[in-house]
Amino acid sequence: MSDIAPAPTRTPVRHARTRAWLVLLLAGCFEIGYALSVGGSDGFTRPSWSVVAVVFFLLTLYALSVALRTIDLGIGYAVWAGIGAVGAALLGPVLLDDTLTPARAGWLAVIVAGVVWLKLADRPPADGTVVGGSP
Repeated sequence: MSDIAPAPTRTPVRHARTRAWLVLLLAGCFEIGYALSVGGSDGFTRPSWSVVAVVFFLLTLYALSVALRTIDLGIGYAVWAGIGAVGAALLGPVLLDDTLTPARAGWLAVIVAGVVWLKLADRPPADGTVVGGSP
């Protein structure tokens, strides 16, 4: 018998969770596109920007709904909203002449830290136990 252990493989559940987080990231990117296109639509008075806003809105809702099949609602929604808020706040000054003050940048950093913390909190424990439940 060999002393070499087989290489660990990804479990289907872990793979599904990784895929769900990637879809949630995509949903956050669509949310950024939606927020910026709503800003560019000038209150939905510019038809081209308004159409783009509707497309991004539908894409973000679809991707969010797919991700929430696997990720808990509260965690997924908070991460999605955080990605959208931070992305729009960072790209707004570049694309729409918004302002980004040092105070706003500081609070955006708090949002980013919270999103990262939520992602880390969503990881299952290494020993396989279920947090808040029985193994």
